[in-house]
Amino acid sequence: MKSKSSFKCTNCGYMSAKWVGKCSNCNEWETLKEFTQDTKTLKLQSTKANVTKLKDIEDGDFKRSTTGISEFDRTLGGGIVPGSLVLIGGDPGIGKSTLMLQMCSHLISLKPIYVTGEESAAQIKNRAERISGVSGELQISAENSLDSIELLLKSDQCGFMIIDSIQSIHLEGISSPAGSMLQVRECTYRLMELAKKLNKSVFIIGHITKDGAIAGPKSLEHLVDTVLQFEGDNSLHYRIIRTIKNRFGAVNEIGIFEMSSKGLIEVKDPSGIFISGNKSEEPGIATSAIMEGTRPISVEIQSLVAETGFSMPQRISTGYDQKRLQILLSILDKRIGIKFFKSDVFLNVAGGIHINDPAVDLAVIAALVSSERNSTINPKTIIFGELSLTGEVRPVSFIEARLKEAEKTGFTKAIIPDQAIDIKSKMNIIKVSRLSLALNNFFN
Repeated sequence: MKSKSSFKCTNCGYMSAKWVGKCSNCNEWETLKEFTQDTKTLKLQSTKANVTKLKDIEDGDFKRSTTGISEFDRTLGGGIVPGSLVLIGGDPGIGKSTLMLQMCSHLISLKPIYVTGEESAAQIKNRAERISGVSGELQISAENSLDSIELLLKSDQCGFMIIDSIQSIHLEGISSPAGSMLQVRECTYRLMELAKKLNKSVFIIGHITKDGAIAGPKSLEHLVDTVLQFEGDNSLHYRIIRTIKNRFGAVNEIGIFEMSSKGLIEVKDPSGIFISGNKSEEPGIATSAIMEGTRPISVEIQSLVAETGFSMPQRISTGYDQKRLQILLSILDKRIGIKFFKSDVFLNVAGGIHINDPAVDLAVIAALVSSERNSTINPKTIIFGELSLTGEVRPVSFIEARLKEAEKTGFTKAIIPDQAIDIKSKMNIIKVSRLSLALNNFFN
């Protein structure tokens, strides 16, 4: 029997036919270890695959359990699905553990177990005492070994489990340290298999990299059923949970919370925190209506255009894609003749939210022109519409939901794309098909 030497990375599991100093997959040094493998010809036996008609498949148990936190339920798609594996990522100290402790308190009858791999049980107790309403009956386990965690999950004393964090858990038999890509991947895969088999939900908390992505292999996000990500700055009071992936609900849903000394408090009226309470007219401010999943939200766009003191003008945006800002400035230059090559441009979305909805384009243009001309836009005006490179104002989705939210918030005028739909609203609706037409209505 012949044996063949191969080299395997202890960090990510990458296989190589020869030894190299640096792993070409994870870029770690001195991680490839040699092992021998018996090679023999295996006779493949064809087996008949089982096929079942869709109508004959028994319905699974998808009865959701509400967490008692409506904003969190929204991001989960309505509640916790039995047997689901949920990954929660975010910056350190942003509120991941706090939210999990609060959820456990609402679901104490389901016998949750909070597994802490980074803190001691005493530290978790001190944290829980600072949070309002955390039950003293909550079960805590300070454990790092996946084998021990699996025994807990299989026991009758566990209804569902929270693991804080997946980077602190290790599986015996894998030589790489806890937190390596190989350990994270294998531990998550084992937890996923066990959650499906036992029909028990598992929440795993994950660290993120400096680029904002969840640490570990990309396959980690493919293994889990739901990926939730905390957004927001630690210097701000508000926290946003965004659904990145959800097999049981809509993506891009958001839940909004306010961080207080007693934990996370739900924000029932999100539009109120993203638009200024001061309704005085100021240049450089425009308000738009965006969609986050199925939720319409009114947001305030703030801009400052000032004469530059440098040969290369600055383009800085917070909460909005900087490359998209460059495109909109080019459209204004080419199609309207408003030039910014001698001006610094600063753009900010109030409230700390990051916008991906292209419908905000028209409001960004309005804020930029307002600041450049030092003219004010009526604070009771809502503006939204996607902009094409030709200067055309393109249609957007959920237009009626956006207008309904704007009307509820107190807006009286709306500048929107010229869409061929019947709109029922008490507001003054102005439909525009091109950017040049929209500019004439911004300051009226």
